[in-house]
Amino acid sequence: MDDITFAVLGTGGIGRRALEVSQHKEHLTPAVACDRHGTAIDFDGLDVDELLAATEGNIDNEVATDGGTGATPADGEGGVKQHGEDRGVVASSQARPSEDPIQDVIDHGDEIDAVLLALPNYEHDFIPRVADRFLEGGYSGVMIDVLKRSRVIDMLDERGDEFEDAGITFICGAGATPGLLTGAAALAAQSFVEVTDVEIWWGVGLKSGYQDNRGTVREDIAHLPEYNIETARDLSDAEIEDIIDDHDGVIEFEDMEHADDVLLERAGVCDSEDVAVGGVLDVRSDEKPTTTTVSVTGTTFDGETATNTFQLGDETSMEANVNGPALGYLKTGVRRNRAGEYGVFGPAELMPSF
Repeated sequence: MDDITFAVLGTGGIGRRALEVSQHKEHLTPAVACDRHGTAIDFDGLDVDELLAATEGNIDNEVATDGGTGATPADGEGGVKQHGEDRGVVASSQARPSEDPIQDVIDHGDEIDAVLLALPNYEHDFIPRVADRFLEGGYSGVMIDVLKRSRVIDMLDERGDEFEDAGITFICGAGATPGLLTGAAALAAQSFVEVTDVEIWWGVGLKSGYQDNRGTVREDIAHLPEYNIETARDLSDAEIEDIIDDHDGVIEFEDMEHADDVLLERAGVCDSEDVAVGGVLDVRSDEKPTTTTVSVTGTTFDGETATNTFQLGDETSMEANVNGPALGYLKTGVRRNRAGEYGVFGPAELMPSF
């Protein structure tokens, strides 16, 4: 397989770890990293260690979609960690300030095989709006996201014809859940002639705590019964810290709106209403509070009812389970794109490349 040059949009927790994990993946060259203040570009390959060291504790992971500075939730809180005079990527010697980092990436699109959207989907149309900019800018290549919300899939599907016309292969929901666990459910379903229910139960221990995972924690809090994506977006950091304290650092989620449901349905595995997603988040411990498990129950061709179960090792971190699959799907997307396959794909329709 030929080498792949890729860009990372957003240098928060997911973006930073994606750059780090890419150093352990063959054929991948991280060439571009950006946030809303600046862009680092080197098509011989970014110095990932320098970039991560320069931005440690100085993260600004939001990227504006309109070419402006982009308003962050709660006046810069939530999903953004800013310290020092130079915020985010521009703290690195490889980067330069930019008023429109997304346009910087689009302008170099001919040299970029794939773009990883490592951006929290604070608004339902945020990822689709980013995709629109690449469509309007004439980009032709691969785009990968790690979004969570079911309703965003329809917004991307609506752009399917445009992606095909532009030569874009878009893989949506390609992280852990949806993503790795969605694909595992699709494989586990192959024993059956009918799938009656899929249960995904995840456990995450954030060793680096809330401060380094603001976007992820905020998106998860939006799944609590008393919140939604709009109200969670407007919470201040102090209010989120209070929610964490109220739960003693361990928050349990049930009946989450995770895109696993519609992604399994579009792959023909089962109806979306037959999929349930929940889990436990521990913001104060390295250890997972529960084992991540996918259970698929169905009927075999000989009329038996059975359940196939897939478990992730408790030693695998959230960063490993999100970014490993994301980069694996990125590699698969490039192979499909080079073969002339364009449009929108889900993680249950493809196998990621190791």
